[in-house]
Amino acid sequence: MEKSKINIYQEAILSKAELSTRRLFLKQCGMGLGAVALSQLLGSCVPGGNTTGINPVQYDPNNPMLPRPPHFPGKAKSVIYLHMAGAPSQLEMFDFKPDLAKLDGQLCPESLLAGKRFAFIRGVPKMLGPQAKFQQRGQSGAWVSDILPHFAELADEVSFLKAVHTDQFNHAPAQLMMQTGSARLGRPSLGSWVTYGLGSENNNLPGFVVLTSGGQNPDAGKAVWGSGFLPSVYQGVQCRSAGEPVLYLQDPHGIDRDLRKASIDAINEVNRKTYEEFQDPEIMSRIAQYEMAYRMQVSAPEVMNINDEPEYIKEMYGVKPGKESFANNALLARKLIEKGVRFVQLYDWGWDTHGTSADGSVDIGLANKCREIDKSMSALILDLKQRGLLDETLVVWGSEFGRTPMQENRNGLELPFKGRDHHADAFTIWMCGGGIKKGVSFGETDEIGFSPISGKVSVFDVQATILNQLGFEHEKFTFPFQGRPFRLTDVEGEVIRAIV
Repeated sequence: MEKSKINIYQEAILSKAELSTRRLFLKQCGMGLGAVALSQLLGSCVPGGNTTGINPVQYDPNNPMLPRPPHFPGKAKSVIYLHMAGAPSQLEMFDFKPDLAKLDGQLCPESLLAGKRFAFIRGVPKMLGPQAKFQQRGQSGAWVSDILPHFAELADEVSFLKAVHTDQFNHAPAQLMMQTGSARLGRPSLGSWVTYGLGSENNNLPGFVVLTSGGQNPDAGKAVWGSGFLPSVYQGVQCRSAGEPVLYLQDPHGIDRDLRKASIDAINEVNRKTYEEFQDPEIMSRIAQYEMAYRMQVSAPEVMNINDEPEYIKEMYGVKPGKESFANNALLARKLIEKGVRFVQLYDWGWDTHGTSADGSVDIGLANKCREIDKSMSALILDLKQRGLLDETLVVWGSEFGRTPMQENRNGLELPFKGRDHHADAFTIWMCGGGIKKGVSFGETDEIGFSPISGKVSVFDVQATILNQLGFEHEKFTFPFQGRPFRLTDVEGEVIRAIV
């Protein structure tokens, strides 16, 4: 037999052996039997494996969205996360600095610039005083500016984190950091972790729904609601607040529902046979997604319809039927949570206020953006409260970073409108409901809002606190990937006990 034919024959035998013999599999799987033994010792890293003093996540690939108990009874059952993509200025909204007003127009002290990196500031910029008026609100005395008049009345319902910091100062990596715990692509989003850990209470809707407004997706794209290395069934499902909630939800012309069901059954039968042969859990995720899409044809149009809401509720939120808007999405978030959806993520684009235009300024543009969300996000809190849902729903508001107390001077030149550059050292996030204390302001920045002086917390601390409210010990909430257990908070993070 020719040498080339012998090689082809040997390759065929080897390929067959790879699919059918345990000996070759054990020889080639990483470090062989040693790796298998190690995996038993590290059972706490494996979903459903042995753990020490903690309940594992009992992930069932045949029913991946089955409701599951957390590590301990959580105060919250679901989350609504409001992310303002672009980073609104905390200095015009929540972090009142009267001393900064006195410095308005003066050159920035060089001591503030030494060793610091900014996205666009070059040379020596001028200080920029607050571009909004502030008052202390409610019994808590929290400072909220007059560009949020509706929300100001709810200051006693929320906890403010005034000294959040991150290590990213560009939008895409900072958004990834805030939502996935890493500035690089490939990690699961917060919503994916939550649905992986808890499953869903509604078999006919996704456990994790994403709603966007502002005309664009976040700078980091759809990766901020991706599932990363978790099974893809846990990624966020993007729905629309105008038109069909999900594209291609309706049956094509000439295809009725029975034929659609028969088609899906046939496809999934092939998938099941493939799973029996290869035991790839991602195949089961594919089956679950096909079946979910079929069920959503009936359930999604109903729950995503805001026209059937009472007129006083529509007025309360300020909805715009038939149009994509933050107000519509806020109302949809309440409806979805009410129907058992576990995690609803709202992204509103357009908060990047550098001063390059009127829309992108901290006086004109920021006030307009606040006007778009103020009434509806306040209505969301009140609506959840009046329905008895706020106690078990954690509402989070924030962004990827904050803004500088200096006026941006892009490339050393003063811009035509008043704007602020990206600032990673200190910004504000607030939370309410879901076991969060009311009327608390935790953390403080210096007299100009540049650096934290007390209560400094990280992105990982915020993530750990959200998981804690849902009943998870973030350090033990892991998933095995590339030979080690990964978690949302990486190797950092502490629960912010002052607000829970």
